[in-house]
Amino acid sequence: MQKAMKVKLARLIMSLSMAMPMLSAQAEVTGAALAQQGAPSVPACLSCHGARGEGLAAAGFPRLAGQPAAYLEKQLRAFAGGQRVNPQMQGVASALDDSQIRAVAAYYGKLPGWQAAPSANPAAANPAVAAPEAWKRGQKLAIRGNWNKEIPACFACHGPAGAGVAPHFPALSGQPAAYTRSQLKAWQSGTRTHDPQGLMKSVALRMSPAEIDAVSAYLANPLPMSREER
Repeated sequence: MQKAMKVKLARLIMSLSMAMPMLSAQAEVTGAALAQQGAPSVPACLSCHGARGEGLAAAGFPRLAGQPAAYLEKQLRAFAGGQRVNPQMQGVASALDDSQIRAVAAYYGKLPGWQAAPSANPAAANPAVAAPEAWKRGQKLAIRGNWNKEIPACFACHGPAGAGVAPHFPALSGQPAAYTRSQLKAWQSGTRTHDPQGLMKSVALRMSPAEIDAVSAYLANPLPMSREER
């Protein structure tokens, strides 16, 4: 009797171990399908966020590719629950079930981030040339902060080169300047909350409009700081 039960248990464990990779693959397929084709009542993510999640700079739609999956999950749930306000995204997130949220977040989390796939926009290839003083000011804010105003460096929380630190700190590098600017202003006005311990609100409130513009421009296509500038 015990031997028969052991055999059944072994078979069950084997079946489960074989099923897990299949379930994971199915989740990725579902995430890819949502991103590329959408679902009933849900438009394809690529219609606003680009074919590979690179974002649409002209429209101010953010880059999703390479963002921590846990962060994307949190934002979708915040949109669905009304803790983060955006009429378009609230409708999309509310139409997704829990498994779809996890799947699409995992899909974008596995795509190459900005460092692996930098901006293909030739006009943004070297923003320091277009507005060198403002761009350098944004660079210093991102890398060093402005401790005279108690503004920490962006990269202190968001990781080296702004690559993101899951689950609370998203990738900043490669985000369209218009998107970063709009979010900093949303933190200032209180139309965006849901940040850990009110950290982003407190930082944004200390920033001037010129600082917001400068750091947004830098983060859209950051370049390393030269030895002379450090």
